[in-house]
Amino acid sequence: MSMTGFASVRGEHEGWTWVSEIRSVNGRGLDLRLRVPDWIEGLEPELRKRLQARLSRGNVTVGIKVQRDDSAGGARVNDAGLEAALAALGAIQKAAKSADLSLRKTSAADIAAMRGVMEIGEVGSSEDITGLRTALLENFMSALEAFEGDRAREGATLASVLGDQIGRIETLSAEAASALGDREAAARAGIERALARLLEVHEAPDEARLLQELALIAVKNDVTEELDRLASHVAAARDLLAASGPVGRKLDFLMQEFNREANTLCSKAQSKELTAIGLDLKAVIDQMREQVANIE
Repeated sequence: MSMTGFASVRGEHEGWTWVSEIRSVNGRGLDLRLRVPDWIEGLEPELRKRLQARLSRGNVTVGIKVQRDDSAGGARVNDAGLEAALAALGAIQKAAKSADLSLRKTSAADIAAMRGVMEIGEVGSSEDITGLRTALLENFMSALEAFEGDRAREGATLASVLGDQIGRIETLSAEAASALGDREAAARAGIERALARLLEVHEAPDEARLLQELALIAVKNDVTEELDRLASHVAAARDLLAASGPVGRKLDFLMQEFNREANTLCSKAQSKELTAIGLDLKAVIDQMREQVANIE
């Protein structure tokens, strides 16, 4: 499942209306940021509880804006808020005039939209709040379902992209294995030429020491283990993509292992063809890491 998602659901209850929005982007852990009415007792902790039960990673922002219809209890002017807003507007106009700046005329709607000028009517009883809170929580679960659906769709797209990239790594690994035969023949010919030059100016070296040096060269240039580990990582990545539940952290760790094998392959290449394959591997792995960063 992707850590990126969005959902917006509207609701209403006995003259109250609201919009519940949930959005998220990738994150190392689960970071919840809620902007909900603080006058509805117990709403925020209950929302946090439900989010933590369903999500494991991502920077998640939740916003719920609740409004009451004028006919249901009336929005009214807050006299103190209006006075403060008018005073602030007067100070702004005075400062603008001193700076020789021209301001457009302020309408009543502009003033009404300022913070603290208008307020909703009083709620009639605690039962009204209880009913509203229950309705909000039920509606929020619908938003959460839609949000998870959006993240699942994005996750399916990511899985498809990653599947193609894993297939590309498998293809490049096979090309590297094929290139080893030509490289080994070239390396053997190089060693033989070097040995011939050595024998022209020196006596033949100790056979045991010579065999030891040749063995060290062979071990140093052998990339069979790296290719075997790449094959193992490919299988592990496919298993993780097919698994249910959060796998982002495991895939992120696996990307480090992929990168380590590609780096070692490049350092041991000793041939133009194998070096090119190693660089292609690194490019694909970097692309995969960018995608994996978005997986829960």
